[in-house]
Amino acid sequence: MDSFSELAQLRRSTRRFAPGELKQEDVVALLGTALQAPSSKNSRCWHFVAVDDKDLLQRLSCCKEHGASFLSDAALAVVVLADPLASDVWVEDASAAAMMLLLQAEDLGLGACWIQVRERFAPSGEPAGEYVREVLSIPLQLQVECIVAVGRKPDTRRRPEREMLWERVHINGYGGNEDGNGR
Repeated sequence: MDSFSELAQLRRSTRRFAPGELKQEDVVALLGTALQAPSSKNSRCWHFVAVDDKDLLQRLSCCKEHGASFLSDAALAVVVLADPLASDVWVEDASAAAMMLLLQAEDLGLGACWIQVRERFAPSGEPAGEYVREVLSIPLQLQVECIVAVGRKPDTRRRPEREMLWERVHINGYGGNEDGNGR
């Protein structure tokens, strides 16, 4: 990739992974990038649990009734956590770190997908975050925002046409108001 713009256009969620492990340097690059994510007042309230154990990946793939099963085929899961006592905007800080992971994966030629955990539920009705906490022995003060599944992209992957949604961009107010005061 030659530019951030190209990276942003190419990145898309990958929910099917080709078999194979990740290179150690790729895992280090992913986690190193996450550690460089911005955080409010430089609180660095985020924490990460990297999981490559196949049994744990299988168990984590059951954290939600829908939208997590593909995790069992990923080479790596990065569980994105944050400490609400360290920052009142921990959700935003953890989300920024997760986005950095997604972009770094694309830059490395890997596939990745965000799996939302916060405010979701396991098939048992238990909060998904509590399920993940139990599986990985996460301390009580940390909250689970999401899991980023990472793996090798399949050989055959169609590049979707991306429509530009310019109608969702508004200048100086919603609906294109020119004075910025809603008039």
